[in-house]
Amino acid sequence: MRPFLRQGAAILAVLLLAGCLSSPPTDDHNLPYRLETQRQAQGADQRVRFLVIHYTAEDFHNALNTLTDEHVSAHYLIPAHPPLEEGKPVAWQLVPESLRAWHAGASGWRGRTNLNDTSVGIELENRGYSAHLLGKKFYPYPPAQIELLASLSRQIIARYQIEPRNVVGHSDIAPQRKDDPGPLFPWQEMAKRGIGAWPDAPRVQANLAGRDPHQPVDAQRLLEKLGKYGYQLTDNMTDKQQRRVIAAFQMHFRPADYRGVADAESDAIISALLAQYPDKQ
Repeated sequence: MRPFLRQGAAILAVLLLAGCLSSPPTDDHNLPYRLETQRQAQGADQRVRFLVIHYTAEDFHNALNTLTDEHVSAHYLIPAHPPLEEGKPVAWQLVPESLRAWHAGASGWRGRTNLNDTSVGIELENRGYSAHLLGKKFYPYPPAQIELLASLSRQIIARYQIEPRNVVGHSDIAPQRKDDPGPLFPWQEMAKRGIGAWPDAPRVQANLAGRDPHQPVDAQRLLEKLGKYGYQLTDNMTDKQQRRVIAAFQMHFRPADYRGVADAESDAIISALLAQYPDKQ
């Protein structure tokens, strides 16, 4: 190669390298600056840490209106009976995952508060419950709705590497004011599909150690374990507030009895969960 050609090739290589180092992150070369992006900081992580499941407590039409006004929102809304388009069930995306939706409200989980900032929220069309003399009657979720929820949730969990114990219900993160998605939500089925946490039955039995499942246990010790798992506790909680936290846990992990009573089975379940899902934060 001739000397001036070698020199020209060298200059071209330097210019190309400089272009790689300083090119802007977009195709807009008219920006008044350039960003060097080759060195990336290690001190960073995903914004999204939690997946929060809700029910709408109203029909789809009213829920869609509610979730698209200026006061409350969610990233996704799934109808009770999803319509099909080209053979695929349809969910409504109302807020991009990159943006914050207003679905969690005053909330706390694993030491974090204001979970709108760090979560994706999914609303399920469901009546919630009706009040009766003997208590609340909750409504089930149709299989097609749960199937679509599972497909969507798996993608979200994979995108952000969400830990099993960070897949929660609204009642888990706001137990003093919320009941959704309620005791009929199929948490165990979801966990079998790789979505969320569920206690290992043999481990629970081992933790019971022959005790009657309904045997009373110390409420404060149970609450301490619930706090370690993620539930938000406050100082000087009233008996009613304590029972609301315990009931939220039971609706999620022991839905056959969610009266909020501190008993041996609840203690065995939370002990199993703490062993299965150690804290990574």
